[in-house]
Amino acid sequence: MKRLIIISWLVFFTLHTYAADKGIISGKVVEQVGALPVPAAVVSLYIAGTQQPLITVPTDEDGLFKISSLKHGSYSLKVSYVGFSPLVIADIILTEKEYEKRLGTLKLVADQTSLNEITINAEKPLIQYAADMMTYNVESSILSEGSTASDILKNVPMVEVDLDGNASISGKRNTRIFIDGKPSDYMTSNIADLLSVLPSDAIEKVEVMTNPPAKYSGDGEGIINIVMKKNFKIGLGGNAGASVGLEGNTSVNTNASYKSKTYSINGGASYRYNIRKNTNENYRENFFADTTFYYNNFNDNRDSGDGGNYRVNFDWDITKKQNLHVSTNYNNNVNNNRSGAYNHYLDEDLIESSLRNQNTTGERTGHTFVFDADYDIQTDTTGGKLSAGFTYNDNNNFNGRLQNTTYTPANRSSRLQENRNGITNNGLSFKLDYDRPVFKKRDHIELGLMYNFRNNNNDQLIQSFDFNTGQYVVNENLSNEFLYKEDIFAGYATYNLRGKNWGAKAGLRAELTKVDFDLSSGESYTIDPYLSVFPSFSINRNFRKRYNIGASYSVRVNRPRENSLNPQVNNTDPLNINYGNPNLLPELTHQMDISFNVYGKLWSFIPKLAYSTRKAVIERYRFVDQTGVSETTFDNVGSNTEYSLFLIGNYRPHKTISTNANFSFSEATYKSDRNSALNRKGKNLRGRIGLSMELPFKTAFEGNVNYYNNISAQGRNKGSITTWMGARKVFLKNKLNARISISDPFGRSSNSSVNEGINFRSENYYTSNTSNVTLSLNYRFTKVSKTKPVPPPPVKP
Repeated sequence: MKRLIIISWLVFFTLHTYAADKGIISGKVVEQVGALPVPAAVVSLYIAGTQQPLITVPTDEDGLFKISSLKHGSYSLKVSYVGFSPLVIADIILTEKEYEKRLGTLKLVADQTSLNEITINAEKPLIQYAADMMTYNVESSILSEGSTASDILKNVPMVEVDLDGNASISGKRNTRIFIDGKPSDYMTSNIADLLSVLPSDAIEKVEVMTNPPAKYSGDGEGIINIVMKKNFKIGLGGNAGASVGLEGNTSVNTNASYKSKTYSINGGASYRYNIRKNTNENYRENFFADTTFYYNNFNDNRDSGDGGNYRVNFDWDITKKQNLHVSTNYNNNVNNNRSGAYNHYLDEDLIESSLRNQNTTGERTGHTFVFDADYDIQTDTTGGKLSAGFTYNDNNNFNGRLQNTTYTPANRSSRLQENRNGITNNGLSFKLDYDRPVFKKRDHIELGLMYNFRNNNNDQLIQSFDFNTGQYVVNENLSNEFLYKEDIFAGYATYNLRGKNWGAKAGLRAELTKVDFDLSSGESYTIDPYLSVFPSFSINRNFRKRYNIGASYSVRVNRPRENSLNPQVNNTDPLNINYGNPNLLPELTHQMDISFNVYGKLWSFIPKLAYSTRKAVIERYRFVDQTGVSETTFDNVGSNTEYSLFLIGNYRPHKTISTNANFSFSEATYKSDRNSALNRKGKNLRGRIGLSMELPFKTAFEGNVNYYNNISAQGRNKGSITTWMGARKVFLKNKLNARISISDPFGRSSNSSVNEGINFRSENYYTSNTSNVTLSLNYRFTKVSKTKPVPPPPVKP
């Protein structure tokens, strides 16, 4: 009897254990448009309330998946595939009575921002590549908290940040910075100031567009789009942090968000104080028919400034088909500058005959306000969506300088000059976009209209001090007000088509530009309205799930704007004056590239060939008059043709280690019918190597080395090497983040260049105090609702 009881208990225990582990979840993954199966989609199963997947399986060739041997309980499931938005199913409950859940057909919605995107790191990708775009996911970097947009961009592959904080895409002469798909250069007179105060905590990702699609403005050969965070977990969350560096730079920032089922509100504030020091040496040889003489210039500069960034965003799901997004952004900057310049005049025998000393003190202030409103509505059940947007920006800046100039020997009178520049820039932008599938297949069409209005006023007042009367006297020749107005009307259409292993995208954008500007002195300039057409095309094909070949083509424009058109003379350095050229023509660029991508589980390699040809190239042009005064302006210097080879790679020798590198080699040829001195050919070289590691004890390391040099119409930038490394450790259950970062530990950043014309040759050496050690602390607080464990907002089965 006892033996029978024991056997009965064993049988019952075995059956109970089997019953508890016999749970099954199954389903089929298809595309929303066309209902075609999605093979190799990643299906991740989570225990409710957790963030790490319990198990991950792929779908088969028919899009089917089945997960078995599951215990009773509550689960959530996430389906993801390259080129589609992730789909999350929540509240999947397995019980003894209902141990099998058939989820049926799960439909993935195409993500139209990418075309057959390649994920380098499948678990939590740092870098993603597509046919015409590279995406850098900020949250995967140890700089994701406690730094700025400028710090982030220095670590993004294919992006170069110069010593003044200006960012550009490797191989692109004209790069524009966008924020959430909208131009930021209209928001501020100095983009570097904006990037230096925009906190990384508020950034979701950085998109590097080498061939921007037709929905974006036709300006610029490439676009760096900074995408701000919008999707937050349900509940209350946020963070606060601070950093301090040995060079005296400090920053504090805080962000908070609250999200309910139908609305969310988030905002943040940041403050940053910076000290920049740099030196500049310039050696110029001036040679004329009857004489040769030299100018040796030595400058040292110190700039200290602080600034703040304040943001508020409101997102409201009015209904399941309607959404309203409203955001405001305010930036302010104050900079104080002092510099000394020492100019040595040497005759043809290299004997110094005079010395000019100039001391300058200055202050620059600015503030920017931006208001955005976007409304989206689903127009039908097939995926159609209508979007309307409105943007207003207002930017005000003031730049004041006081220059005191003396001469040795004192055979020339000392000079005291005050320069005051007031700049206002405001504008309005309206857009209307519509997109939907056409034939209920793997296709998609996008249509849009846009109108931009900009108004810029630059009021320049130059006063010279009269030592006899003890009063300042207005310099009528240099004082003037520049008034600029611009209207752009645009329309575009894009058609996307995807097959099982291929994808194609074609677009056409047209822009009508109207520009008027004049000077208060009475000079008036009229540019006849002109129509520009920008076709674009990209196609790629996947082979055997590990090879991809792609090609893209686009036409872009570089419009002359106020900075290059403004004829006001800047004589901060009387021997090196500069001004704009009101007679500039638009520069047009045709660019194309072909890439071959091969990737495995641990590595990827992407070689790419690129070709571009430019007409009416706009560049700074320099010449020297008979007195030795250098004048720099902008001009259409001629045409430019460039061939480039890009090598991009990623290797993960271990799941905790990731390396990436990109190199580019190009040859550029300038031709000018106006000036044979501008006919030149030269090579450009750029490179970057990066390493990131997840280490024991919740620590991480990241670092990179960057190098670039390039040719211009009148010379060459001989190259610059920058390095950065950082380490991070988390405490208190991942709530406290401590980071130490070191920039340029092997010496100050330096840059040298050569510039030459018909009657001069100039060598320039520039250094900056980029060597720094920074300590950052960031604390994250979160109170997340348990009803919806995994973002984005889930869909009930």
